[in-house]
Order: sequence, then C-alpha cells, then structure tokens
Amino acid sequence: MRMRIVTPLLLATAYGLVTTASVQAAQWTMATPYGDASFHTQNTKQFAEDVAEMTDGELTITVHSGGSLVSHGEIKPSVRRGTIDAGEVFMSVLSNDDPIFEIDTLPGVAGSYEDAFALWQATKPIITELFAQEGLIPLYAVAWPAQGIYTAQELTDPAQFEGLRVRAPNINTQRFVNNLGGSPTETEESDIPTAFSTGRVDAMITSSSTGNAMTAWDYVSYYTDANLWLPKNIVFISQRSFDRLDEATQDALMEAAERAEERGWQLSREDNDASLAALEENGITVSTPNQEVAAALQEAGDKLFQDWLSRADDEAEAALEAYREQQAN
Repeated sequence: MRMRIVTPLLLATAYGLVTTASVQAAQWTMATPYGDASFHTQNTKQFAEDVAEMTDGELTITVHSGGSLVSHGEIKPSVRRGTIDAGEVFMSVLSNDDPIFEIDTLPGVAGSYEDAFALWQATKPIITELFAQEGLIPLYAVAWPAQGIYTAQELTDPAQFEGLRVRAPNINTQRFVNNLGGSPTETEESDIPTAFSTGRVDAMITSSSTGNAMTAWDYVSYYTDANLWLPKNIVFISQRSFDRLDEATQDALMEAAERAEERGWQLSREDNDASLAALEENGITVSTPNQEVAAALQEAGDKLFQDWLSRADDEAEAALEAYREQQAN
C-alpha cells in the first residue's frame, strides 16, 4: 500500500479553504407585507443597506416587500422555523400570542408620537422576553401615524356605523368595529383596492399614510382624522441566524437597528404630514369627528380597553401602569 505524503503546502491550502468557508459573508432573507411605497418598507430597505455598509458586506439582507415571499400571517412562523432570517409585521397581528401585542391599538392609551414611543419602551422588555421564548430577537419598532376612518360619505352620525363593512387589519380593530355596530372585514393592505371595488368593504380604519399609499381617493371621499391609536410595526430576526454572526457583525447589526428605529419614527411624522396633504390635494375631505361621533368612538374604545384588561396578565397591566405613571410625571 502506497502512503500518501501530506506536505506543509497541502496542509496550508486545506486550512485556507476551511478558513475562507468559515468567514463567508452571511446572506439573509427578510419578508415584509408592505409595498415599496410605504415609508416602513423604505426604512427597512435603508436598514438593509446600512447593515451591508457597516459590516463591509459580511452581512447582506435581501428585503422581499409586499408579501411577495411570505404572507403576513406566515412571516413570524417562517422566521421561527428558520425558513427566512428576518421579518416585519404589524405588531397587533400577534395578539393571539399575547394581549401585550395589542396594547398599542387601545384608544386613549397613546395619542401622540411621544406617548407611543414611551409605551414601546415600557412594553419592550415583555415583548423581548416573549420573542426570546420562540428563538426570536426584536430589533426595532416604528409607529404608523394615528389611525382614522375612511368613508364614502361624510361621517356625522354614529348610526352610520350600523352594518358598515369596515376593513379591520387585526383582531383588536375588529372588536372596535363590532363595538361601533359595524361589520369588520380582515383585509391586507395590498388587497384594499380590490376589497373596495368588489364591495367587500365600504370603509376602512387605517392611517393617513396607508390611505395615501393605496390612493384612497379612488374609492372614498372622506377621512375622519380620529387619532384612535398609533400602532407599530416590529422588525425581528432569528436567534439562530444572529448567533452564526461574529461579534463585530452582531454589533454592527444592532447599531443599524437603532438607527432604523430613530429614522423610522421621524419618517412616520413626516409621512403623516405629507399624506394628509396628499389626501386633500386628491379630493378627500379631511376633518375631525364631531361631538356625537367622538362620543361613540370613546364608548367603543372604553369597551375595548375593558376587554383587554380581562385578558391581560399582571405583567402587562404593570407595564401599562408604569407607562401611565411616567406620562403623568
């Protein structure tokens, strides 16, 4: 039998191949349900660009927008399973997992950007813990502009809600519509035009931003700027994917996430102003609720809050109380 002689040169070559493979740049896949016109998607894509630049290409993230890769409801399970590495969802769609995820869709809890950010800070530790239990890491969250009501006719009487088919993108909004006497319909943002054109919905509760991005003036004429709540999108990643990165890349990723959160909240403010102007420029009448409608919205919101309290655990209630105490001071 002939003995194979392994020379130092062969050893060095083999070691070099192994080393090259071990430091090969990571390529991540990320899914978001929102289209490219959304400021959220624009912010997410800028985040991906920042990551690539700050890691010198050691980590690249390809963002698949508009639900093109994974449907909204499947984004979190897909990240958890490791099918994709990162995702972005409307946080309250996770309300079946825990009531804490719907706290930012409770009327009267946070009525300004400052309040909404403080609420995020107060609830972030609980949300981080819940995500960790599923092998996930939240990176950042960004608020939408305050939610209002789009209708074909001017909203002047609470009786108009009776039987009104309203687009409601999450369970809490659906409960709110039910409390008003309406008929909630779950519709993804990308399906809004079709829902209106086929008569599945007559109205929708959403932000100025979504109305502008989806050219709401093609199917409604009025926007009641009710300042109902400021819901958030949350961006998160797989813990396993994160653990495969070296420490320097991990640090750069988290720094890029901090930048994305700060930038995203500012973009939301700017987009709200621009979107309200665009709605009016395209013929939509923008107004605030009259006294009767405001009272009906408040009553429906109070019922929603009491329902939430009946389902929330002590930790969630404590976080809400701490937030309110902080805001009072």
